[in-house]
Amino acid sequence: MHRRNPLLITVISYNGVIAGERMLRKLKWKIILVVLVTGLAVHLSLPLAKKINLGLDLQGGMHLVLQVDTSQLSPQEKKGVLERALAIVRNRVDQFGVSEPSIQSQGKDRIIVQLPGVTERERAIELLGKTALLEFKLVESDPEKLKAASQGNIPEGYELKTLAEREVLLLHKKPALTGKYLVDANMRFDQSQFNQPVVALQFNREGAEEFAKLTSENVGRRLAIVLDGEVQSAPVIREPIPNGEAVISGNFSQREANDLAIILRAGALPAPIHIEEERTVGPSLGRDSIARGIRATLWGGGLVVLFMAIYYLLAGLIANFALCLNIILILGALSYFKATLTLPGIAGIILTIGMGIDANVLIFERIREEIKNGKSLRTAISAGYKRAFLTIVDANLTTLITALVLFRFGSGPVKGFAVTLSIGIVASMFTALFCTRIIFDLLSLSKRFQKLPMLQLIRDSQINFIGKRKFAYLLSSLMIIVGLISFIGKGERNFGIDFTGGSLQQFKFERAIKPEEIRASLQKIGLSPQIQQFGSPKEILVKSDYKISNEILNQFQSEFSSAHPQRVRIERVGPAVGEDFKKRAIFALLLSMLAICAYISYRFEFKFAIAAIVALFHDVLITTGILSLTGREISLPIIAALLTIVGYSLNDTIVVFDRIREDRKLIKKGDLRKVINLSINQTLSRTLLTSLTTFMVVFSLFLFGGEVIHNFAFTLLIGIIVGTYSSIFVASPILVDWRRRLK
Repeated sequence: MHRRNPLLITVISYNGVIAGERMLRKLKWKIILVVLVTGLAVHLSLPLAKKINLGLDLQGGMHLVLQVDTSQLSPQEKKGVLERALAIVRNRVDQFGVSEPSIQSQGKDRIIVQLPGVTERERAIELLGKTALLEFKLVESDPEKLKAASQGNIPEGYELKTLAEREVLLLHKKPALTGKYLVDANMRFDQSQFNQPVVALQFNREGAEEFAKLTSENVGRRLAIVLDGEVQSAPVIREPIPNGEAVISGNFSQREANDLAIILRAGALPAPIHIEEERTVGPSLGRDSIARGIRATLWGGGLVVLFMAIYYLLAGLIANFALCLNIILILGALSYFKATLTLPGIAGIILTIGMGIDANVLIFERIREEIKNGKSLRTAISAGYKRAFLTIVDANLTTLITALVLFRFGSGPVKGFAVTLSIGIVASMFTALFCTRIIFDLLSLSKRFQKLPMLQLIRDSQINFIGKRKFAYLLSSLMIIVGLISFIGKGERNFGIDFTGGSLQQFKFERAIKPEEIRASLQKIGLSPQIQQFGSPKEILVKSDYKISNEILNQFQSEFSSAHPQRVRIERVGPAVGEDFKKRAIFALLLSMLAICAYISYRFEFKFAIAAIVALFHDVLITTGILSLTGREISLPIIAALLTIVGYSLNDTIVVFDRIREDRKLIKKGDLRKVINLSINQTLSRTLLTSLTTFMVVFSLFLFGGEVIHNFAFTLLIGIIVGTYSSIFVASPILVDWRRRLK
């Protein structure tokens, strides 16, 4: 019987202790780093209510895109117009009293205005939309000239105007004085007119001299005060006014007089402004969206946590810890970058929960394989992380590319989704590759930690996926053709107002009103918009031309006053903006695919990139076809979902490609079909598990996220199923047929 050498055992034990101490020293610094990063994230994000800005869809408010119309200006006058208009709009908003507004220019002639918490929609639009061109024009007193003008013979140099729809005035077309000399305007109460609100004007020295001269030369005549082409008042000049003060009187309410003073103080816009896009959300809908978003997150996250704990046992608990840490880091990053959290942003966090599990699943499945090959637990953990590293980086970088494209070319809520998705990807890589490794290394120092039990539903599958590729090609072609026929047949009806232009309004009533009653009511005033029930029986969605949105509200308030109709949301997009959205959406899709193609060509081979791009087009076409068949419209959030599908599907495909590349190095003389089949079977467990966890969280978003985000979640659900199918039955088999065609 062989006797053990006591000295050798002592040396091995001593070396083990030394190695353990070295590892512990390294782990101390890593643990300190994780604690510092986590502590900073907690510090930045607490209290959540103050540190994270809520988007307009969560707290209510307005999002406006204003277009500065420079068509009537000369090339010289166009210089600096946008900058001057931006400054005036900012002054008006500041005096309106909105907390933390966002005002910025976009392109050559557009201004984006975001007004959180604003509920007085009509007042805000009136305040921002007025050009505020102030003119003082003399009223012609000759009754013969007025009579001739009323009969259609307007003398040259004159114009007809109406004062408060009751008196017709003949004005000199050329203004005697303009508002360029105005330095101040304030609301006050006129004692001589029963304390009626009026607007008092104050001119500068030059303007005061001009006004004094004008009034002294025209005592006894009427002087019309004209704002944006409408006569506000036309008082008689009783005596010269030398102090440079004037008063605009009219049938004003106190608020109207105050708003007019704000507009005049801020100055006249250098060119007319048109509202090209409007998205208004009531605060009650915002609160409801927050509650639904939190509910969806809790259900989705809870399902994933429960599944991981049951399936991977101890490793699953470690993954759940990483998931919680992931959410803390996301909230901290959102606070640090002062990002705005939107409803699609919450969807991005929920999606990150599902996709964040993917990296842990990859690592755990790799560790399982290494243990099965006879390696010790510590060696298996080290090899598992090492082998999974590049796959995780490749898969997440491709998703990050699509998120960056979304951020660059998206707008409003779509950008919010891109921000949270990008932060979530980086955070999940940090927690999966760095934080969980620390925990495993700490556990491996204990002599009791010798096993890592996990459940395994799929054991050594040997399915001939490549042999079934022709049937898969036929099935995919059939689905694409049916979808395209539906899409082409519907034409413009496939697109929502984001791309076609128009108005979408959500109304809430205190009692249920049938869509037929709504339709009949609007037909009485000659309107026939699209009507559909939305969410509960008490809510109605109305789609119409964007110019008649206020007529619809007025009709509802008149006909259904007992039901107290309330407009909780309005989205209004001009046709020019819709066309611009369409071009940007197509460009974003193509750009993301080109960027992904370049990255895969660099990391793998060109034929791998072509196979991946074919699979991506396959996924987008089938998903779009299903949207058309189910009567869902393509909107900006749907484009965000399609781009996410591109990233997710590619994530799945790259995991398989990475294993194919690895197996080709190990089995150099093996048949490519067998190698690819082997690789698909080896990664099948990971593919199905990742799809399942992601499906869980998106399904919770579909069930509990609310009607506003319902179609977005539906698109993601279809994309997850189609993306999983294409990575197995489309992308990988193309590599086989590509090789055969080359031969």
